[in-house]
Amino acid sequence: MTTPDREKNIVWHHATVTRKRREVQNQHRSVILWFTGLSSSGKSTLAHALEEQLHQGGCRTFVFDGDNVRHGLCKDLGFSEADRHENIRRVGEMAKLFIETGVIALTAFISPFKADREQVRQLVPEGDFIEVYCKCSLTVCEKRDPKGLYQRARSGEIKNFTGINSPYETPENPELIVDTEGLTLGQSVQKIITYLNTKNIVLSSTKETL
Repeated sequence: MTTPDREKNIVWHHATVTRKRREVQNQHRSVILWFTGLSSSGKSTLAHALEEQLHQGGCRTFVFDGDNVRHGLCKDLGFSEADRHENIRRVGEMAKLFIETGVIALTAFISPFKADREQVRQLVPEGDFIEVYCKCSLTVCEKRDPKGLYQRARSGEIKNFTGINSPYETPENPELIVDTEGLTLGQSVQKIITYLNTKNIVLSSTKETL
């Protein structure tokens, strides 16, 4: 909660090196690619595979992975609904800073609540938030379950687990739907690359190397 004194004492400093100048130097636009979906739907795998291809094409990128963030930035948060809201809020603010640096920020979070994803979208100008829904059925996600989380949730060991005893609110109008159940990893990456090319986020000089 802000106070009058706080508002008076904090002034935004405008830098001379702007986002636009960084984008020109990088030869690509900076955006947030927000990967959302159930646990084991392939968000992190896809985000890192995409980053690898973008990096090889000369793009400046960074992946915010759900587990990694909880080792540092959000290590004080649990998994209550309130803590999950705060987790996404922090990541959203950090991703916003990264696109100001001219970086393509890829975030891989279940982010089950529409309101949280919309809150992040509202932080940045229109077109800078690209919601990528990793579509995969609960049945297939449970079969994959590399960490054994679904089994633990089913047994009651994990509370508030998305898809079992906490809801996942499917995106209504995501920029991209990637069928991670039906497509190979390579096909999924290419689908996103094609979208980035079409939107001129990855510019023509970079497209040739991707």
